[in-house]
Amino acid sequence: MPPKLRLRGQEVEWQTRVRYLGVHIDRSMRMAAQVEHVIHQSRAARSMLRPVLRSHLPLRAKVALYIGYIHSRLTFTATARYVLCSASQRKRIQAQQNIAQRMIAGAGRYVLNDVIARDLCIETVEEFIQRIARRMYDIENQGPYEFLRNIVPMHERSLSGRHLPRELIKTLPPKK
Repeated sequence: MPPKLRLRGQEVEWQTRVRYLGVHIDRSMRMAAQVEHVIHQSRAARSMLRPVLRSHLPLRAKVALYIGYIHSRLTFTATARYVLCSASQRKRIQAQQNIAQRMIAGAGRYVLNDVIARDLCIETVEEFIQRIARRMYDIENQGPYEFLRNIVPMHERSLSGRHLPRELIKTLPPKK
């Protein structure tokens, strides 16, 4: 462990992960801590909404509740962190959406997740993130502020070899 840092005479403790602007950042920048937090939050919201999502409310009302309480937690800061997530982390996030959709539709195990999502008119987490990332970059590139245009340039790969946020607007790797 490196020596302790001092800031204005106070020692600063080393942490393996830190929370900054609501995002849990771990030492490796693999977003494992953030994905765990997102999944925990979505499970908590789903358990609180379980009686409502399983009720006889109209599907539109249930979908609106899902989007407001669960989907928003699954996609919080997603344009910044999603490219840093591994394929298994992405699957775990998508699984949370699939569970909530099954609850809303009251679908059995024999119904495919794609069919439920199509019938409820809900795009996958990946499609949603790609859509908002594309919109964000289009607004940034066409905006009135010259200094914001191409602020995140498109490169083949970062110097460290990690994915870049702008890669969200490209097609992500196929699902396995």
